[in-house]
Amino acid sequence: MQINGMNKEDFMAMFGDVYEHSPWIAAKVWESGLDAHHDSAEPLALAFADVIHNAGREQKLALIQAHPELAVGVASEHELSAASRIEQRGAGLDQCSPEEFAEFRRLNDAYRSRFGFPFIVAVKGMDRQGILTALRKRLSYNEEQEFEMATEQVIRIGSFRIEGKFEPHG
Repeated sequence: MQINGMNKEDFMAMFGDVYEHSPWIAAKVWESGLDAHHDSAEPLALAFADVIHNAGREQKLALIQAHPELAVGVASEHELSAASRIEQRGAGLDQCSPEEFAEFRRLNDAYRSRFGFPFIVAVKGMDRQGILTALRKRLSYNEEQEFEMATEQVIRIGSFRIEGKFEPHG
């Protein structure tokens, strides 16, 4: 894929949705200047990560809060972006038993109450039990640790999505 020389409109159409409801990140990447170095997934994903790392705390918090909770059930599926729906289904979160949905709801509520934002984890390569284990563990983190962890998980999700755009079927 040739990113170098792509106009802003085309770049935004291709990458504006990489981060949940946060096209400002793609806009800043494009405005920073793209060259042939960015014609592959890894350097482009690093450019996106740099924008996030250089953002202020309030921008990072808004980015984290733009993400949906995991395994919230079919009633809330309309809140999921297409990418989130595919990722959650890939981890089997659409196949939770009633008990698993109840545990996700309870842990998500406890997490949001403790930290003020939804639990974020890059679910690619994970299953329901692994996600529940991570959620239980991260409830014990302090606020600063978890803010940093959530930010890094958001970046990881975006990196996976960028890689997907470079794959033949992406």
